[in-house]
Amino acid sequence: MMPLLHNRISNAELKALLYAEPFKRVTISFYNYFAIQNPQEFRDYLYKHLHALQVFGRIYVAFEGINAQISVPEHNFEAFKTFLYSIPALNNIRLNIAVDDDGKSFWVLKVKVREKIVADGIQDPNFSMENKGKYVDAVAMNQLLQDPNTVVIDMRNHYEYEVGHFENAIEIPSDTFRDQLPMAVDMMEGNEDRNIIMYCTGGIRCEKASAYMLHKGFKNVYHLEGGIINYAKQVKEAGLESKFIGKNFVFDNRLGERITPHILAKCHQCGAPCDVHTNCKNDGCHLLFIQCEKCAATYEGCCSKACQSTIHMPVERQKQLRSGIDKGQNIFNKSKVRLRPRPNEINDIHTSAEAPNGA
Repeated sequence: MMPLLHNRISNAELKALLYAEPFKRVTISFYNYFAIQNPQEFRDYLYKHLHALQVFGRIYVAFEGINAQISVPEHNFEAFKTFLYSIPALNNIRLNIAVDDDGKSFWVLKVKVREKIVADGIQDPNFSMENKGKYVDAVAMNQLLQDPNTVVIDMRNHYEYEVGHFENAIEIPSDTFRDQLPMAVDMMEGNEDRNIIMYCTGGIRCEKASAYMLHKGFKNVYHLEGGIINYAKQVKEAGLESKFIGKNFVFDNRLGERITPHILAKCHQCGAPCDVHTNCKNDGCHLLFIQCEKCAATYEGCCSKACQSTIHMPVERQKQLRSGIDKGQNIFNKSKVRLRPRPNEINDIHTSAEAPNGA
């Protein structure tokens, strides 16, 4: 009999099972750039063993390595580490453990084979991940930030930067990592000899970005080891001052970890101070945006009046409206409209209930 290699239960059932679990879970992320000869075979091997340990989450496998965001039952945590460390390339790999976690981050295990674990758009055959920037921990990060010769670059998307970032960090104004890489090079032209620190959520993007900057001729390039997640953990354990302010956006059901009390962003509907991300409750939209409690009540969790009207339509009519819609990366980017959104900015995107996705 072939072992189970894919999930066969609906998301609704899996969510219900998750919230009924009598034990706690730990949310973890990890990655490693290393050569995988047969990604599909490695993917199946991972799925079989992690499924047996009741691991949930999202794992990408490619020829260049692995990228994982998962939750592990506390009672299986040591068994999970034993299995993971039994893989030579992952032995003693750093595990980023979430700092603001209720264990409800994932409800299903998905292990997928991808062309790359980070889509970078790099076509140059001479580029290599073997030559990458120097790691910096929380102590070194704080020290370098005091040096006027240091430039800090945020290698995350605008919606991540919006709710939290390092003091004086430069935002690369793009929605995709593949676009950010050449933009970072262009923006840093003339600063080849300065200290350049690159950071991201868990380290995977800034590690590749640091290698790309070195490839392009920059000399003193650093990247934050383990990203913001590991930095926040080290700051807390060592009692250091956090130079990262606000919230760290995370790509799971939580949509954010609180690092400091600072509220940097504003509600995309009314402009009130708020940094709570949510997805529009209209299944034909699911726009990722920031919404305060007042607007959540007023719009019933929707991003616009049009979407609010849609959720009250008969279910079959809603299915008709969203049929064939490709939501893609449906994220509200205020930078494409104006630097500061006016109240009800999002409502201007949707012109009618017949087009809930703004198409």
